[in-house]
Amino acid sequence: MLSTAPLVSSAHAQLEETTQWIIPYAGGPSSDMDDAAARAAAWDGLPLPHLQALLALMEPSPALDGSEMDFSPPHERALARCLGLPDAPGLIPWAAWQAGEAADSGQACAYVTPCHWHIGADQVLQSDPSATPLDEAQSRQLLALLAPWFADDGIVLEYRQPQCWLARGALFDGLATASMDRAIGRDVRPWLPDARQARVLHRLQSEVQMLLYTHAFNDARAERGQQPINAFWVHGAGRLPAAATASGVQCVDDLRTAALQGRVADWRSAWQALDAGLIARLLERVRAGAELTLTLCGERNAVAWRRRAPRWHDRLAGLFGPRPLPDLGRML
Repeated sequence: MLSTAPLVSSAHAQLEETTQWIIPYAGGPSSDMDDAAARAAAWDGLPLPHLQALLALMEPSPALDGSEMDFSPPHERALARCLGLPDAPGLIPWAAWQAGEAADSGQACAYVTPCHWHIGADQVLQSDPSATPLDEAQSRQLLALLAPWFADDGIVLEYRQPQCWLARGALFDGLATASMDRAIGRDVRPWLPDARQARVLHRLQSEVQMLLYTHAFNDARAERGQQPINAFWVHGAGRLPAAATASGVQCVDDLRTAALQGRVADWRSAWQALDAGLIARLLERVRAGAELTLTLCGERNAVAWRRRAPRWHDRLAGLFGPRPLPDLGRML
């Protein structure tokens, strides 16, 4: 799965070097999370003993409030803050940051992801890029086909990964774009950049659809039983305002796939595995006196918990059992 923000699996995270941990989709699967009954069902009876014990030793900071319609999900905004990047929804310059663009280079960048749009009678759905795979050879072939069309509008495309190209151009300076996480499985229209500011991109979308509709590139994909590539997604746009560093922060992806695909049972299983693995190790560190921050994120909000000093009544409270887990489904 492709994300705008840099994510890692908790299995590959550097435990000792990390003091700030961010867990996206901790509040519940994306599907129907505005439905109180669905949210309650996702959490019903879900045992997370290590998380419960860990949060009992920590205290929450004021929430990073947002909306499920923000162009950037809460975990991207929380990570941007940790890195010293702008955190306004849709205006986090992920492409420029990951490309290592210097703040004074004058380069505005964005990511371009080739993808499939399922065009229906009343909606245009963004397919998960993992369902329309491209290998490096296919991606480079497609990039060579599309690059001249983008170049005519002053946009230079550069290959980075099969499903993530780097685009450079003045158009991306100050352009609000929606994270791929926001669009997957949804009608793309609420997530497109402003039509007036991005009229060039809207026109390019139409031209690319017409170009690829009957092109041999998609004929070959059809022969392999693959969905056609008929669109592209622009995300992570902007200019890097200052140097940033990723030292000491990890954003883990363990819950992301199941959450975005609305698979409640798999999301619950992923949370239990995360609780038994990374969360258990963080609990050991906090009990040993380590200072760390754990930020849990949902579709709307992010809340950071920090280790607090022991209080006199903690021992007394322990006699009555552990503190209950906060209502993360509602909080996030």
